[in-house]
Amino acid sequence: MDPALQKTFTFLSFILLGFLLKSKFNSKEQVNGIKSFILTIALPSTIFVALMGVEMSASMLVFPILALAFNFVIYFITPPLLKVVGVDNDSAKGRTLRLLLPSLAPGLSCFPFILEYLGEKSLADAALADVGNKFFVLIFLYVMAMNMFYSIHLLAKTSSKGKIKELLMSLVREPINLVIIIAMALLSLGFNFDSLPVFIGDTFSRLSLIMTPLVLFFIGLAVKLKKESLWAILNILLLRAGVTLLISTGLVLLLEVQDTSTILLMMVFPLSSCSFWPFAHLSVFSKREKNSSKTFDTEYAILVLALSLPISTLMILGILSSGEFFARPEVSATSGCILLGTVALVQLVRKLSSSRFNWQVEENKKLIEQAE
Repeated sequence: MDPALQKTFTFLSFILLGFLLKSKFNSKEQVNGIKSFILTIALPSTIFVALMGVEMSASMLVFPILALAFNFVIYFITPPLLKVVGVDNDSAKGRTLRLLLPSLAPGLSCFPFILEYLGEKSLADAALADVGNKFFVLIFLYVMAMNMFYSIHLLAKTSSKGKIKELLMSLVREPINLVIIIAMALLSLGFNFDSLPVFIGDTFSRLSLIMTPLVLFFIGLAVKLKKESLWAILNILLLRAGVTLLISTGLVLLLEVQDTSTILLMMVFPLSSCSFWPFAHLSVFSKREKNSSKTFDTEYAILVLALSLPISTLMILGILSSGEFFARPEVSATSGCILLGTVALVQLVRKLSSSRFNWQVEENKKLIEQAE
């Protein structure tokens, strides 16, 4: 069996194990405890080890800039994408999706697989790219959520300087970002992983080893299968993935990227699941609403997040396990078109079915009137 395929089956077995053991972790606090351990200890340790093994260069700034640019592109094209799937941009669901879809959460859905398939250098590049994404989800999306809330309730805008300052401080205090800052500072001073004291390097190395199986196990625990709004959200996420693949392919061709690992990184990083941070933002404003019009739909947001994680994980696993095959622009572009075509076909069938149903209702009304 192909080694990449064997590795993929191994990863899927960890996810399956987590799914089968959901009953043993039925407490929300238990699952959140595993997630907190991943994001505060295992993942930062892995990123630190990866970053300390690279050489400093000005080209490293390219990745956070590209990630930030991608966030903005998806944000501005989300409204027309929602029209395709029949979601009103000015509805509570529409505003919720406008915050969620442009956000990325690579820590749980992307980083473990980049490490396993592409190596530590690619993981270091991905961690730097996530810095740009973090600025977007923590600051820009908060401001957008605030503007949406005020536009609905016609309230006088209070000063947001204090909140923005608080968000900036949380950005710095977050373990992943703190590790990146420390690693970049050490690298700029001429240090690398080998020059660190042995006990420090050994501690970080051993902690990083547990990240991949722990993340996969957590994904299995976190998967929630609910029928409510399942197909509608699935179509939206497939549409997001299709557009993402086309954007990534265009960027690879524009920049004339030749390195296979870099191409695959540019494909899978934007396919990361939706971030929890926009949900945190909209939850803050939803708490201030009582019986008035709802700005956001928090229950809908939870469903989107729950479905986004496994879908992104499977797509990223599929791309990385294919190796050089998916690094070909014609393959990634075709895949993006297939996803978009699938969504378009589903929407067409739904419209035809709805039209036929409405026509049948009208015919029945006419028959009843004639009978009377």
